[in-house]
Amino acid sequence: MELTILLCFVAYTALLFGVMWLTGRRGATGNEAFFRAGRRSPWPVVAYGMVGASLSGVTFMSVPGGVYGGAWTYMPLVFGYVLGYAVIALVLLPLYYRLNLTSIYTYLEQRFGAASEKTGALFFIVSRLLGSALRMYLVVFVLYEFVFRAWGVPFWVPAVVFIAIILMYTFRGGIKTVVWTDMLQTTFLLVAALATVVAILHRLDMSFMDLMRISHEQGHTRMFDTDPTAPKFWLKQVVAGMFITITMTGLDQDMMQKNLTCKTLRDAQKNVMTSSLLFIVVNILFLSLGAALLAYAAQTGFALPVGEGGGVVADKIFPSIAFSLSGFTAVCFVLGMVAAGYSSADGTLTALTTTFCYDFLGFAKNEETGMKNEELAGEKKRSSLLTPHSSLRIRRLVHVSFALLYLLVIIAFRPFHTQSLIDTLFDVAGFTYGPLLGLYAFGLFTRRGVRDRAVPWIAVASPVICYVLKLNAPQWLGYHFGFEILLLNGLITFLLLLCFPKKKLATHNSQLITHNS
Repeated sequence: MELTILLCFVAYTALLFGVMWLTGRRGATGNEAFFRAGRRSPWPVVAYGMVGASLSGVTFMSVPGGVYGGAWTYMPLVFGYVLGYAVIALVLLPLYYRLNLTSIYTYLEQRFGAASEKTGALFFIVSRLLGSALRMYLVVFVLYEFVFRAWGVPFWVPAVVFIAIILMYTFRGGIKTVVWTDMLQTTFLLVAALATVVAILHRLDMSFMDLMRISHEQGHTRMFDTDPTAPKFWLKQVVAGMFITITMTGLDQDMMQKNLTCKTLRDAQKNVMTSSLLFIVVNILFLSLGAALLAYAAQTGFALPVGEGGGVVADKIFPSIAFSLSGFTAVCFVLGMVAAGYSSADGTLTALTTTFCYDFLGFAKNEETGMKNEELAGEKKRSSLLTPHSSLRIRRLVHVSFALLYLLVIIAFRPFHTQSLIDTLFDVAGFTYGPLLGLYAFGLFTRRGVRDRAVPWIAVASPVICYVLKLNAPQWLGYHFGFEILLLNGLITFLLLLCFPKKKLATHNSQLITHNS
């Protein structure tokens, strides 16, 4: 079994390198391909690939497993995603395209100043590096436990292999390659889920409609929680889904860089709205998979995996049943996990490189200066202007450095692996999007300036205040904060920005305020 899985993994990796070779043969090359894909990506390809890019290895396991305790109450969150994507399409994308941005945090420099730009970029880098590396860690950990451990291979070996593969196929093409590999990875994710559902139905000798009928009778397809005090109250889920999408997609360089490779704003908007509708279909598939897993366990007597406390570990239901059902479903699960890991890490690695090059090394200013110098052919070029060769060399060095840092985070986390710690670290990473939400809301919906030097302090103070409040709210207020802490975080950032006004808003900055003000 392990050898079969390894051979399938090698074949899948070969497919990725085949895509890399094909995408590198035509169109934009060098930094233009790496950062922007020549702004020629077909929007249907981007829309389809965005599904895989949004599904991490955690989601791949937790959405089906979550049916055990939460039925289909995840769906109102997905409906909220559609509203969030509408905001991105109508508010954020027109701004990004009008300013011709490569890194979306360049907007903060044009609106407020250099300190604001670097603050937004740094918060993204820390959040994405930590969150994405830990998601990749879970993929490596699952494959290590089910495959490589039996061979006596140390944990760091598959971690190095995974990161090396991702580095190699993104090293040259960057986002141009990622757009097309995401399409491949989305396909494998969906095939893995669909194949497992079909295999279970075949084993139980029932139709899909029979499965839905049995699941409905057992309460596993309940979608709306109507109790306002419940953590998954449907309205709270919808609002949460909307703001998750606005912040963790619309204000996230990783997710938006793919959208910004479309030819026109209209194409990017069609891509975003199509993706939102695809998410509904895809999540129904994964929730149906969860219902199938529970039906299989109930009718065959399969013992669901339990943790140290004796409770069922929902995230382990899918892998446990997939590996026990058949060799075919085991291979499908592994390839789905690999696809989820690759799609989460390759775009992140490219986005981290883009953000550092544009927001810390000034690639945007270098391009702007280069265009001006081309227009003023008789004038001497600025000595600070990077040559195409030097900028390419710097970009490659940054890319390799982030890959090594990514690997170090994965390996360093191994001794501290507990499920509760993973949840805590993901929560902490989520705090970094609050200041971004406050900064962009302030820039888009007010005409005020802000003291640029105060922004880094505000961006640090707001999450700290929210963390202290979340920690002590049960004792102080008798209330447990959930996702809404992000909204509070953004609101506190917004209010603190109001406390540090800039006396006069420059004409250049005022032109960046959209009609939404």
